[in-house]
Amino acid sequence: MSKPALSLSDQLNGIMTSYKQHFKSTLSLAYPVIIGQLGHVMMGVVDSLMVGRIGAVPLAAASISNGIFFIIFVVGLGISFAISPLIAIAVGAQKHDNFRSILVNGIFLNVITALIIVLILYFGADIIYKLDQPADVAEHAVQYLKIISFSAIPMMVFQTYRQFIEGLSIMRPAMVITIMANVLNILGNWILIFGNLGLPALGLNGAGISTFITRSFMGFMMVYYVMHADRFKEYNLRFRFQDIDFTVVKRILSIGLPSGIQYFFEVGAFASSAILVGWLGTRELAAHQIAMNLATITYMAATGISAAAAIRVANCVGQRDIAETRKAGFSAIIFTVGMMTVFGIVFILFNHKLPEFYIDDTGVIQYAAGLLIIAAFFQIADGTQAVGLGALRGLTDVKFPTVITFIAYWILGVPSGYLLAFVFNLGVNGVWFGYIVGLYASGLMLTIRFNVKSKHAVEVYEDTAVLTREE
Repeated sequence: MSKPALSLSDQLNGIMTSYKQHFKSTLSLAYPVIIGQLGHVMMGVVDSLMVGRIGAVPLAAASISNGIFFIIFVVGLGISFAISPLIAIAVGAQKHDNFRSILVNGIFLNVITALIIVLILYFGADIIYKLDQPADVAEHAVQYLKIISFSAIPMMVFQTYRQFIEGLSIMRPAMVITIMANVLNILGNWILIFGNLGLPALGLNGAGISTFITRSFMGFMMVYYVMHADRFKEYNLRFRFQDIDFTVVKRILSIGLPSGIQYFFEVGAFASSAILVGWLGTRELAAHQIAMNLATITYMAATGISAAAAIRVANCVGQRDIAETRKAGFSAIIFTVGMMTVFGIVFILFNHKLPEFYIDDTGVIQYAAGLLIIAAFFQIADGTQAVGLGALRGLTDVKFPTVITFIAYWILGVPSGYLLAFVFNLGVNGVWFGYIVGLYASGLMLTIRFNVKSKHAVEVYEDTAVLTREE
């Protein structure tokens, strides 16, 4: 006897119940990542506040060096992101024998990547002398960059083990370690910058050493946790060179490198836009920095949802469940749009008040207030594209999204910003309207791409079969 057909109301209730569960599951994974990401942002804020106390020159030097460090390091960051979806797919497929192979080959690849980053940053630091900066700023910046370049190694180690456990949907340890690192960083800065506890005052170089110590602490603590926690002992995660499998290394790199290039395109686009704003004047640049800082804080929430989306989509891929794969991705996108809309309303309601926390210059506040109105609209797309990239990474789909990112930022976004700012004379607002063009193009194209690719979740699973190892 056939079951009676469900009414439209019952069908809608069933869909809403299913999506509510996805919202809940995504948020439970995302919030520790969000707090951890905010912790990383706070380290930068604290460094700026403490370095700023010793003068404008060291502060400017730190800003230049950290910008260069991040533009290069973000490629390695993207490479490390390949590990979590591969682990999550293995979880969904109940292929626990894969965990060790992915981690061992991931740490091998990421340490090599870190060494390359160190060489590029250390020996390329002298390029700062050619950036037309004041001589004293350049001198400080070169020394500082050479010191913090070595921190790429422990950071890549931290990222590898972090992505491993996050692929297992274990998110809190990275959050706790990052909070602890913030405390250590403040203490290290206090001792080494200002010369407390009997040590010499090292100024900006002291901040660099503190950064290296803090990041080394993060790497050590993450490795210690994974290697000693009872929950991981059954996987025998000890590193052995004989377990390196270049087929697995190649698979990780095939996902990770395009992800790194995506972030390079994005960071590079925003950095170039800051240069465009700098051509307009000091007040415009100050307003840009204030509005961008506020938008970055809210963006951290989207990055947390993105990480959760990658894991949950990959879990469903491992289960070869197309319907749940699509729900996992689209629910994350819908949730992010709602969340960023709420943040946008806050920006609109307090667009004059928020800049006052940064500066008391009326002209800068006026510019920043206008930019926050634009930010209220562009961050909806910014959150969408961030989560879209995460969901597609869960499908191990990274090459075409890299093309999308390039088109959105460098063919549409940056040129539009230039035209609107300098040809149509919209000034700093024009540059930010360019953000809207690029980000909405990216968000739309990535959402469409997920809609298409998620219909083939079974094929994605079969493509990862190369990682299956019977030990």
